[in-house]
Amino acid sequence: MKAAILSAPQPIDQRPLQISDVANPRLRSGHVLLRVRACGVCRTDLHIAEGELPPKQLRLIPGHQIVGEVIDGAADGLAVGSRVGVSWLGGTDGTCPYCMRGMENLCDSPTFTGYTIAGGYAEYAFARNDFVFPLPPALDDLHAAPLLCAGIIGFRSLRVAGVQPGERVGLFGFGASAHLAIAVLQAWKCEVYVSTRGESHRALAESLGANWIGNENDKPPVELDRALTFAPSGDVVLAALASLRKGGVVAINAIHLDRMPEFDYDRLLWGERQLRSVANMTRADARDFLALAADIGLRPKVTVFSLDQANEALMAVKNDAIDGAAVIVP
Repeated sequence: MKAAILSAPQPIDQRPLQISDVANPRLRSGHVLLRVRACGVCRTDLHIAEGELPPKQLRLIPGHQIVGEVIDGAADGLAVGSRVGVSWLGGTDGTCPYCMRGMENLCDSPTFTGYTIAGGYAEYAFARNDFVFPLPPALDDLHAAPLLCAGIIGFRSLRVAGVQPGERVGLFGFGASAHLAIAVLQAWKCEVYVSTRGESHRALAESLGANWIGNENDKPPVELDRALTFAPSGDVVLAALASLRKGGVVAINAIHLDRMPEFDYDRLLWGERQLRSVANMTRADARDFLALAADIGLRPKVTVFSLDQANEALMAVKNDAIDGAAVIVP
């Protein structure tokens, strides 16, 4: 099969992914073999390609927002020919204290798609049959792919922040994840305030009906009940924290932060304001979000790249050169 291979992390402008012919994946017990129909491109893929997340295997195939067709290894509820989604969390041990408490997103021995095992920047992929999600017919391949990480993680961020219907919620950064979270917030009758760099991102937020839009240095005109940060920047976290009411919550949706600046506790955190990090997702998050996405007709804005253009897709994500999500179609 054809696949995009990462042999050694390096800056994306040096094109670290090599498009190569490699052996088709072998089916493993307890897994399904998939023909990849689409694979979303995530900022986490960029962190892996550039080495901000340490390498976990040689000659890695990235990609963890996979829409695939089952072609072998059928299991209960997963017939050959069925369409499924695969996300970042590719497996857990099921026995650690976190798994036993129903907190599988914090598992001590997790498997990550496109990081610790081969991912979806390829023509074929495999996945644990208990960590794939049947896709509702209402979600087509192209628009389902970005939902499988950006969408699910954004949905989990709303849960971690404790968002309640009708609240005032800030989205700091407006890329692939935030432009999906706004649809959920609107379904919950929330007011949405967007602070983001880039004129095109602000235009996208306006087109999607945000109540207020400002640049990254602008403070929303009201105190927020909850705020979600999507940029890998500690400065953005402080901007979100400065916008909260007393008792409000900031959920940090980033697997990597450039730094965490010093800040004034009395002004920014006192008053039972809270900072919470968002780590991975659970299968319950995925099932609940995909059902909601189908119900509300969620269709992310996407830009399509071929597999040969995998480096260009990552470059577009790094430079915020596209609105919405990038999707690779083999």
